[in-house]
Amino acid sequence: MTATQGQYATVNGITLYYETHGTGHPMVLLHGGLGSGEMFGPLIDTFAERHQVILVDLQGHGRTADIDRPLDIRSMADDIAALIDHLELRKPDVVGYSLGGGVALLVAIRHPDKVGRLVTASAGIRRDATYPEILEQQGQVSAAAADFMKDTPMYELYQRVAPRPEDFPRLLDKIGEAMAKDYDFTDEVRGLRVPTLVMGADADLVPPSHFVEIFRLLDGGIRDGGWMGEGRPKGGHALAILPGVTHYNLFMSPLFASTTLAFLDQEPVTQSGQTTAE
Repeated sequence: MTATQGQYATVNGITLYYETHGTGHPMVLLHGGLGSGEMFGPLIDTFAERHQVILVDLQGHGRTADIDRPLDIRSMADDIAALIDHLELRKPDVVGYSLGGGVALLVAIRHPDKVGRLVTASAGIRRDATYPEILEQQGQVSAAAADFMKDTPMYELYQRVAPRPEDFPRLLDKIGEAMAKDYDFTDEVRGLRVPTLVMGADADLVPPSHFVEIFRLLDGGIRDGGWMGEGRPKGGHALAILPGVTHYNLFMSPLFASTTLAFLDQEPVTQSGQTTAE
């Protein structure tokens, strides 16, 4: 994985760590919970072949120190929007996985004029769509679990790169509190104006039907697509269920990279829902 030297940007009251890889149309890439941009290491060179990849460590993750506010995807989305302005990026694509997928979605919802295309992977839009046994596991995430996580890759990464490694229990507390809160972004997704790829694993934290539900909110899956694609969703939205992967390895799958790039590299979508090449 080759990169420019990591840099920091103070935006929206937080100092975000980010790296820049490759050249081309910019793509902001957002990692999952308890991870960092390093999660995408096996795929970065693939993404960077045709794109300038801005790899960000979200609040309290990786090399970005935590600040005195809850972990909330809304505020983290505002962080990314402010970073886009700071870097003077012109409508970058925003791609996120898991926690990062939720953040990416909220960037597109709250700041649609700043985003070209959106890929939200392995991110549900309703808490009650998550399997009950997963909700039970999430309810056990707190500072009290820190000792049990010391043999995990997440703990090793945090201890290696975090500005304050001693904050790991605090991060667990904040993530546990965030996951315990109910949420439902159905109405916001229904009004989404950014061309969006909804992506999930065929064995994810939510059933595949939930990703289909999100796609239907975007005018997808309700009619035949037509010979010329005239029946596809008018906003240029798409759906992908990746075979043979789970929530825990989707982010490193070559299918994640190839499917994302196939969507991002399409011709721009017109108001009729067709690409400019049609």
